[in-house]
Amino acid sequence: MTMWQIIILASIACLLLKLAGYLVPPSLLERPAPARIADLLTVALLAALIAVRTLGVGEAIVVDARVPAVIVAVALFALRVPFIVVVLVAALVAAGIRAFT
Repeated sequence: MTMWQIIILASIACLLLKLAGYLVPPSLLERPAPARIADLLTVALLAALIAVRTLGVGEAIVVDARVPAVIVAVALFALRVPFIVVVLVAALVAAGIRAFT
């Protein structure tokens, strides 16, 4: 199977999944349990994406300057610091660690 065939099949699968979403009755989505699951699933997927992008390099797990930068960013978010400040401080932490190693 060529790369283009895989891309076309994946596109068709995404389209069918999106169309299947329109078949779900709105009354089902308004119940508390599905709404809660959807909220938690979104957070879990975002956390997994952040973990993979922070710790993953190829097929290996690498702990480098990004890990302390993410920890600092999480702490600043917990303190309700503005987003731009969080990004700048986390970037400075990563740059500082990379400068000394």
